[in-house]
Amino acid sequence: MSERRHLINLAYRLLGTLADAEDVVQETYARWYAMSPEQQRAIASPGAWLTTVAGRICLDVLGSARARRERYVGEWIPEPLPDRTEWAGGRPGGDPADRVTLDESVNMAFLVVLESMTPAERVAFVLHDVFRYPFAEVAEIVGRSPAACRQLASSARRRIRDARTPATPAARRAGVVRDFKQAWEAKDIDALIGLLDPGATVIADGGGLVNALLRPIEGPEQIARYAMTIAGMASGLTILERTVNGQPGLVAQRDGVIDAVMAFEVAGDRITRIWAVRNPEKLRPWTVDPRQ
Repeated sequence: MSERRHLINLAYRLLGTLADAEDVVQETYARWYAMSPEQQRAIASPGAWLTTVAGRICLDVLGSARARRERYVGEWIPEPLPDRTEWAGGRPGGDPADRVTLDESVNMAFLVVLESMTPAERVAFVLHDVFRYPFAEVAEIVGRSPAACRQLASSARRRIRDARTPATPAARRAGVVRDFKQAWEAKDIDALIGLLDPGATVIADGGGLVNALLRPIEGPEQIARYAMTIAGMASGLTILERTVNGQPGLVAQRDGVIDAVMAFEVAGDRITRIWAVRNPEKLRPWTVDPRQ
């Protein structure tokens, strides 16, 4: 069971949602415990066996996920994660075995690029470049030769490189997000426009369960007007600064319930992307921070 946290971390990066990651880990352990004690003892490295099985299950899930996403209502965004001290459940931080390590490989921009990859590219890249598995072991999981897996990871790396924005210091990112929050609360449309990159985009995910944008909105003026519309309609909405997937973000709270979680991509002093998740099934780990 000491491998559980590693498997959760791997499966979340491969699948983009905690629910799917938890299902994969449960199925992996079910297969382990379905073996006899003799069969278990014959496995030289249980950790490697569990990783191989989890990786193969993830590969299968990614293949079927593409068909599910085609039927998804509106845009699909990876499930956002709170800071490790703020998970719902009052434990605090939730079950340590189920916590995902919040590093650069789980920021929303990175996960969104992973979504654009083929299942084999994503598995090969995450296993090798994020978790440092040698290509010989990656090949066993993906079912291709080590050379083919090396090519898959290389292709995935190009996708990451092409989508990457210039690095912005964490303090500056937090300041830009804070300024956006204050301008939104003040209903200052000019200030909002000034904080948005000319190519800025907003993508929302309601999953057909709550009202949300069905298509992305592009351009500072359109985004600012949409923000003003929400501010005018949403009475009793409180905006909180929170960490989202290890990056500065915002949470919208209404009547003590988390209504939306927003992740941001910042380049320089401008916001280039906003991802707003409203699908309640993706907000399970979130709770209202009592310190706010």
